[in-house]
Amino acid sequence: MASIAKTIVATGASSGLGFEVIKHLLAQPQPYKFILGVRDVPTTQAAYNRVQYDKSQHTLTLLPLELSDLRTVKTFAGQVLKKLGEGEGGGNAPSEGIDYLMLNAARSHAAEGLGPNGSKWCETYVVNHLSQHYLVHLLRDKLAASASRLVFVSSGAVNMVKDPSTLSTILLANSGAAPMTVYPASKLAALYGAHWWRRELTGKCTVVAVSPGLIPDTGLSRGMPDAMSKNNLPPEVMKDAKSVSEGECISRSMNTNSVTSSFGSPNRVFLVHSPSTTLPISTAQMKRRSPVHSP
Repeated sequence: MASIAKTIVATGASSGLGFEVIKHLLAQPQPYKFILGVRDVPTTQAAYNRVQYDKSQHTLTLLPLELSDLRTVKTFAGQVLKKLGEGEGGGNAPSEGIDYLMLNAARSHAAEGLGPNGSKWCETYVVNHLSQHYLVHLLRDKLAASASRLVFVSSGAVNMVKDPSTLSTILLANSGAAPMTVYPASKLAALYGAHWWRRELTGKCTVVAVSPGLIPDTGLSRGMPDAMSKNNLPPEVMKDAKSVSEGECISRSMNTNSVTSSFGSPNRVFLVHSPSTTLPISTAQMKRRSPVHSP
C-alpha cells in the first residue's frame, strides 16, 4: 500500500545545508510534497533538476521568497495556502495540511547602512528572525489545524551573546556591528522566537530547534570579511567542522521518533546538536528577555 505524501514547507533550501536536507529526503521511500520559498527560482530549479529522484513519489514546487521584504513573505504564505487548496471549492472542499515547516534561511552581514525597505532593523535580523517569525504567524491557523512540526534551524553561535539585553542595539540598522556579532544575536532572537511559538502552540504543534554544528560551506560566510572565511578560521575551530552533507540532524529532527516530546514543559524547546545529542533548553537557562518582533 502506497504511503501518503507528507508536505514540507521550507525556507533556505536553495543551496548549502537546506539543499542537502531536501536532497536527502528526496532519496527516501517516504513520499514528500515540497513547497520551497527561494530567492532565485530559475537557479534553484536548475540545481534540483540535477538531483536524481523518483518524480512519481515526490513533488517539488519552488515559489519566490525574498525574506528581506515582508511583503513577499505575505505573498509566499498566500501562495502556499492556495497550493494546499485553502479557500478553493467555495471554502467547503478539504485542503491539504502542512506536516513540517523548516525555517533554515539565514544571512550573516554586518549591520551597515539602512534597513531593508525602511526597517529600523538590519537585514540579517529581518531575514534570520523577523520574516520567518512573520511566516509562522501567517501560516499559524493551518499549522495548528495540521498539528505540524516546526523545525527552527538554530546555531551554537547563540552562546557568543554574553548579554541578551544588547540585542536591541546590535540588531538596529546601521549599528555598525560586525557579521560575527550580528549573526549570533539574530540567531538568539530566532531561538527566543522558537520558545515563544513553543508556548503559543502547546497542544497544537511540535516545535523544535536544531543546531547542526559548524558547517563552513553553507554560504553564510559570503557576508563576512576574508579573515572570517573558513580558510582563515583557527584549527581549534575547524577541527569540529562538518560538510554540508553531514548536516543530516535537521532531517532527523523532522522525524517525531528522533526527538522526544516527553519533556512536557511548554517553556522548553529542544536544541538538537549533530550528530546525536538532544538537549532540552529551558527559558530560565537562556536568561530569557522578550524578543522584539516589530519590523
